[in-house]
Amino acid sequence: MTTAREIMHPGVRCVDEDASLVEAARMMRDLDVGSLPICGKDDRLRGIITDRDIVIRAVAEGMDLASTRVAEFGCHVHWVDAEDSVAHVLQTMGDHQIRRLPVIENHRLVGMVSEADLARHLPEDQLASFVERVYA
Repeated sequence: MTTAREIMHPGVRCVDEDASLVEAARMMRDLDVGSLPICGKDDRLRGIITDRDIVIRAVAEGMDLASTRVAEFGCHVHWVDAEDSVAHVLQTMGDHQIRRLPVIENHRLVGMVSEADLARHLPEDQLASFVERVYA
């Protein structure tokens, strides 16, 4: 059985829940990513913020990006355990129509599974089925 750990991208960086949206956007730019896990002072996962959250929910509403905290914008987060099967990963991502999924081990973030990770590890028919569910 292939696990989430085997297909995830390790070494994921968190943005602190007290960081501003400007700091989060700069971090996304510097890391060349479209989303960041939000972590608290205890290094526990609190949510995820995306570049879309910043643009659609903050910029479009005219909010002050320097004073608005990431914690105000983090959405509910779905996650999987590092030892969960790829089938469970696909089920979770498909059920919630999400393209990025944090991977947790011992209550700590250890990686992230993205569409690119799935594309590298799944047979074409399984990947096509996943894409169909997520973008439906």
